Amino acid sequence: MAAFSLRSAPTTNAVLGWEPNVRMSSRTTSLSSRLIKAMAPPCRSAPRREKDPKQRVVVTGMGLVSVFGCDVDAFYDRLLEGESGVALIDNFDTSDLPVKFAAAIRDFSAVGYVDLMKDKQMDNFCKYCLVAGRKALEDANLGPKVLNTMERTRMGAIVGSGTGGTTVLMNGVQNYIKGGLAKVSPYFIPNHIVNSATAMLAIDAGFKGPTYCISTACATSNYCFYAAANHIREGKADIMVAGGSEAGVTYHGVAGFVACRALSQRNDAPKQASRPWDKDRDGFVMGEGCGLLVMESLEHATKRGAKILAEYLGGAITCDAYHLTDPRPDGLSVSSCITKALQDAGVSPEEVNYVNAHATSTILGDLAEFNAVKKAFKDTSEIKMNATKSLIGHGLAAAGGLEAIATIKAIRTGWLHPTINQYNLDPEVTIDTVPNKKKKHEVNVAISNSFGFGGQNSVVVFSPFIP
Repeated sequence: MAAFSLRSAPTTNAVLGWEPNVRMSSRTTSLSSRLIKAMAPPCRSAPRREKDPKQRVVVTGMGLVSVFGCDVDAFYDRLLEGESGVALIDNFDTSDLPVKFAAAIRDFSAVGYVDLMKDKQMDNFCKYCLVAGRKALEDANLGPKVLNTMERTRMGAIVGSGTGGTTVLMNGVQNYIKGGLAKVSPYFIPNHIVNSATAMLAIDAGFKGPTYCISTACATSNYCFYAAANHIREGKADIMVAGGSEAGVTYHGVAGFVACRALSQRNDAPKQASRPWDKDRDGFVMGEGCGLLVMESLEHATKRGAKILAEYLGGAITCDAYHLTDPRPDGLSVSSCITKALQDAGVSPEEVNYVNAHATSTILGDLAEFNAVKKAFKDTSEIKMNATKSLIGHGLAAAGGLEAIATIKAIRTGWLHPTINQYNLDPEVTIDTVPNKKKKHEVNVAISNSFGFGGQNSVVVFSPFIP
């Protein structure tokens, strides 16, 4: 794929999976001379995990909307089978687009979750959030009857989005162009702003505690988990619903990423297009959906007899402070983020044996993340690292939410889903990437990486729950 100049078109880094298939311009090269060295502070003592049940954060529910449907178990079963959710786009005309495929959600219905009038007004990213949120709460045994008996001033929601209601936005603009102000819906603004999904979820559940939206592009979900856990740790909430929602597979969404030259163009073999770490990768595949976790203090979960799916041990966020679209070439901000996440979790690098990678199938981005992992973990012989995006594409702000669910399912089942389409592994990649077939693996400690536009880096740490 031909390179292009930063002066003629915007590049994409982390929002598209770190780095597109482009060469750095002279401007980028000059910026590299001004790199600020990012070093994680050394660990001064042996790590210690949190013991206080008020401070420990556990996951008690999961909910999703995905290209494989809305059932968590069925979603993971299809990942384990190595099934690709990528197909030719059939819900809008792609005749003038060079990319004609995506991991788009089909046959989705919010019936039973959203009333008919609101269903007509809402953007899909809000509907995905409401359905996934209700399912996550039900999974946590927090249905409406139970919630009505609880103190909801200590419950909140942090659900982010990168693009918000793009369909509502574009339809509103078209209505204005065709018919003027009289054709603009009074719900135009409320239904496309990025915080509308988390607000609607809070209204639906009656949450009166910390509720807001974070938008850090493709790092969004992990930022939300990190913030939600800190509200619990600080004693400001007992229960938080967190994650990300995105409905980005639209004409304008695809066209925008085409302009960035970051998408794979394997129109003749769409199911083989997303191939992280494969030497012949040529860009990422767009996806969409919503992935949410119910996060709860161990003390509160224990008191109400909740089932505990996994433990959130900690996390970290950092910024490259380098460039709006290009990642730091040295990758130090990412390796630093991993190190800080482990320190926050009270975990030593040797305890980690599973990485759910951000890996998006971009030429430079996949190697940049791999090199950061190698820096953070000196010995990777026991680590297995897979790429959920090889199966379901890149869900942008929802990616981290869906991948957190995949990570927790790996912890609970002892099976890792494959990284599919690895026919010619990049010779620089020396970690077991679970190529093409699932593997049995008892997860001790797992990390899930997400990186976003603007140099936003995030890492969260999960483990099996041990009382």
